[in-house]
Formats: sequence, C-alpha cells, structure tokens
Amino acid sequence: MFSVTTVVKCASGLHNKQATYFIQKANDFRSSIWIEAEERKINAKSLLGVLSMAIVTGTEVTISAEGPDEEEAVKTLVDMLKEDLF
Repeated sequence: MFSVTTVVKCASGLHNKQATYFIQKANDFRSSIWIEAEERKINAKSLLGVLSMAIVTGTEVTISAEGPDEEEAVKTLVDMLKEDLF
C-alpha cells in the first residue's frame, strides 16, 4: 500500500465536474484507491462517496492505493488536488 497526505489547494475543491474528473482519472488505474478526510475513508472511484465527503479547499486528505499501479495512481491524484481541475 502506498499513501500520501496533502492539502487540497484547488480553488473548487471536489464538487460536481471536478469530482467527476477526479473519479474518471482514478478509474484509469487498476489499483484500489481510497480518499480519507476527517476520519472518513471512501472509495475514490465512487462519485457518490467523493461528493458525500464535501471536500473543500484547505481540507487535508490522504490518498492511498493498493495494487499494481498504486504509486502512480496516488501521485497522479495528489497532483490533481494541487491545481484547479477546470
């Protein structure tokens, strides 16, 4: 398992289109991927799960993955949270 903790810096957080884009990217990887924030951990490939987290700018999150491409998956998704997705 590989994980990285970061602070969401994209101005939009993870809502609507931004969450959809994030999840589509997560689904490009074969690994199981989770996002954890404020003691909640959900599947990063689940739109309903990600939207239910209500992740806004400044939220500290941990992205973790387990599988054949876990390191690439985590690094890609963490990079997405450091910039505006749209």
